[in-house]
Amino acid sequence: MESNVLPDSIRPPRLQPGIGFGSGPTGTLRSSLRPGVTVPIAPLLSSPASLAASSGPPPPPPPLQLHSLYGGMMGAGPGLGLGLGPGTGTIPGASGHGNPGNPAVLKEAVEAVVRSFAKHTQGYGRVNVVEALQEFWQMKLTRGADLRNGALVVYEMVPSNSPPYVCYVSLPGGSCFGSFQFCPTKAEARRSAAKIALMNSVFNEHPSRRITDDFIEKSVSEALASFNGNREEADNPNTGIGAFRFMLESNKGKSMLEFQELMTVFQLLHWNGSLKAMRERQCSRQEVLAHYSHRALDDDMRTQMAADWVNREQSVAGTIAQELASTERELEDARLAGRELRFYKEKKDILMLAVGQLSAANTATLPSH
Repeated sequence: MESNVLPDSIRPPRLQPGIGFGSGPTGTLRSSLRPGVTVPIAPLLSSPASLAASSGPPPPPPPLQLHSLYGGMMGAGPGLGLGLGPGTGTIPGASGHGNPGNPAVLKEAVEAVVRSFAKHTQGYGRVNVVEALQEFWQMKLTRGADLRNGALVVYEMVPSNSPPYVCYVSLPGGSCFGSFQFCPTKAEARRSAAKIALMNSVFNEHPSRRITDDFIEKSVSEALASFNGNREEADNPNTGIGAFRFMLESNKGKSMLEFQELMTVFQLLHWNGSLKAMRERQCSRQEVLAHYSHRALDDDMRTQMAADWVNREQSVAGTIAQELASTERELEDARLAGRELRFYKEKKDILMLAVGQLSAANTATLPSH
């Protein structure tokens, strides 16, 4: 009896999350689940929890509204229905005070947390927020926190010869924050970034920032109500709400910053077109979620996404410049609002990497004299 199954030698790699096929005719699940849309290019004191929950610090942060994240999942258009839309760079309520409309309110909230932290760890008086932030994460590490790359807090100044100066700070888990005030000096920009990062770090230890069974049920119910879904959808992992529940249950016990760090990967896959490409290859949500839930955002993933933008630029000139301008506006707005920035920051870094790849390619093709 003749089989209708294609031999492996000519079967396209269904699971590669790109538009183009892989470089070889066959491939394993690991090699085919790649984030690139196109063919890959060659390699160019007290515990933190007690600090947040004790009676001394300011009132706990506002209730989480994680069901709003599901709106981004549904907004993925023709994709897998599990990526965040371009306009939903953060999980509402997941980063401290969210997005307060009044900068003065944000400043007051940040200063209150910094003063409270100083009182509980160093006594009254002026606190060195840069040192305090580093000590906070070092304390988490020594108390058993799972920090794969250690407790080092990394600062990045935006090159500038005049104010206002801008500084970004990346926390050990990957979350990113930036200076949210007008900073006349580089030192002040560094302190401003440290303040907002410290506030979010402290709030992240509060019990209300943990994903629990009750929280999952409430979030799924609110998602069902918001999008007129039914309970059967929530129990079916092949639906958008089902994927939403799967993601939450897979991260039970984690904090909101930890969950948001994971979701950044899916946001970038959606933004890059990878989720749409996987959908076209009939990939299931379970396959994608299972693979990328354990995949850290690394240089290989960034390089592949940058290569996709190089190909788009070669097809339509000006594509990168347009996307970069939009991303920089989003990054600036989110930074001034005190929001978590990694999604926007990674987008910008990937686009700048694409610019570098284009420049290198153009230089290599210039005639020699």
